[in-house]
Amino acid sequence: MYLTSRCRIPARAVGFLALFSVASAGVGIAHAQATSAPAKAVTLASVATGLVNPWAVAFLPEGRFLVTERPGRMRVVEANGQLGPALAGLPSIAAGGQGGLLGVVTDTDFAKNRRIFFCYSEPGAAGTSDNSTALARATLAPDNRSLQDVKVIFSQKPKVASNLHFGCRIVQAGDGNLFLALGERYHRKDDAQKLDNHHGKIVRITADGAAPADNPFRERAGALPEIWSYGHRNAQGATLAPDGKLWMHEHGPQGGDEINLPQPGRNYGWPLITYGENYGGGKVGEGTAKAGMEQPLHYWVPSIAPSGMAFLTSDRYGAAWRGSLFVGSLKFGTLHRLEVSGGKVQREEKLLQGNNERIRDVRQGPDGWLYLLTDSPQGRLLRLAPAP
Repeated sequence: MYLTSRCRIPARAVGFLALFSVASAGVGIAHAQATSAPAKAVTLASVATGLVNPWAVAFLPEGRFLVTERPGRMRVVEANGQLGPALAGLPSIAAGGQGGLLGVVTDTDFAKNRRIFFCYSEPGAAGTSDNSTALARATLAPDNRSLQDVKVIFSQKPKVASNLHFGCRIVQAGDGNLFLALGERYHRKDDAQKLDNHHGKIVRITADGAAPADNPFRERAGALPEIWSYGHRNAQGATLAPDGKLWMHEHGPQGGDEINLPQPGRNYGWPLITYGENYGGGKVGEGTAKAGMEQPLHYWVPSIAPSGMAFLTSDRYGAAWRGSLFVGSLKFGTLHRLEVSGGKVQREEKLLQGNNERIRDVRQGPDGWLYLLTDSPQGRLLRLAPAP
């Protein structure tokens, strides 16, 4: 976990096209030691500015963007970068700490149904400070000014009094079902090993909020039927690989940020195993491995506070980058490119060193370019491009 107050790096002004050099770096790798990749110079083009702590971006027709702002606003950004007004129709949101309006994706049939899915911190009963992560479905109005037919299709159980570790990354699979990555709410870390709650879990639901018949714990007594995998800490990135498999990353404590490939019914270990340690030092759990618990595909020590995650499937940056996995860093403002083959990370390089802007989201657009959001009261939507 990296609290906002702990890791905020002051933004610095940059030009409309700012050139950054790229340098390779070795990091902690589970099962393999990555080798350095060839350096490449890239530019950042500013698409939109003036966003307040933007958290997620999705893509709309005609070059428009849909962006969430953590304080509780959702906006349409025009292709020319103009910010639209805050959309009407959002539910009540418990904004504060790490909570607020968080993930958003468009439905795979958006062109036909204009449906979106978004997740946020949902307040509990009046008079309490309880909250939890919730997932809602809505229709974007034709004039792009409001949400219609808003329906909450999932609420994390139980609600607790915490402003930490909401998770809240959404992935829609090819079959239309939804994966939602959920944090363990920090103080409830032991819940991640229990199946009677949604803390520290990946859940899988239909677009109507039901648990699919083939979910791994649907028939187990005492287990919540939405659970797909468990033993996670605080997921801040999730995406589908080109082969359709789910990938995610999660924050470790002090060290031990992980990339995992969540499989149905599998246990990913938190808080019993981790490659990190307690804040200020000291062992967490029982070590780095335990029978019946999965190892990460990749991990970082020290932590980079990863956020956002996307596979590149285009040739916009040259054939050598196609198939790479890109992960943003909140702590360092870097963008990490990972080459993965044979079930291992073979190479990793750090892009945008010296950027000094917290990268919150990373997505590939329909045009094949990579887009980034920076987490700041003056946040930006950026496009990554090769240097001229």
